[in-house]
Amino acid sequence: MAAIKALKYQRWAILWTVIILVLCNIDLSSSGDNSFFFTGFDKLAHLGFFYVLTILLFYGKIKYQHNYSFRSLTIFKIIIISVLLGGGIELLQWKVFTYRSAEWWDFGCDMMGCFMGVFSYVLLHLSNYNEEKV
Repeated sequence: MAAIKALKYQRWAILWTVIILVLCNIDLSSSGDNSFFFTGFDKLAHLGFFYVLTILLFYGKIKYQHNYSFRSLTIFKIIIISVLLGGGIELLQWKVFTYRSAEWWDFGCDMMGCFMGVFSYVLLHLSNYNEEKV
């Protein structure tokens, strides 16, 4: 029952995950004019998607526990979720949505976005912690 209650607080992260899955697996070649895309846009998109996902996962966790407590287990769980989602997207692109290319660089950018989100959380947590001590 506690897991279902925790999921209620992760509704934004779940919605964002669905958006990521759709956007990472649509066929862009059929959209015609792709002139607004630049070289490396795909990598930047992956980084941004996973940065926002990580922030939303932390946001849901903070709302669920009603405080900003720092736990290494929470960070580990969020990293695992990101690894599974990023790897799953690349597997889908490799085996199911073959019109998309599965690339290690995309997965690397997913993880970079995740670690940027973790770094943001830790940095903000530590600054909040240091303000409370003064």
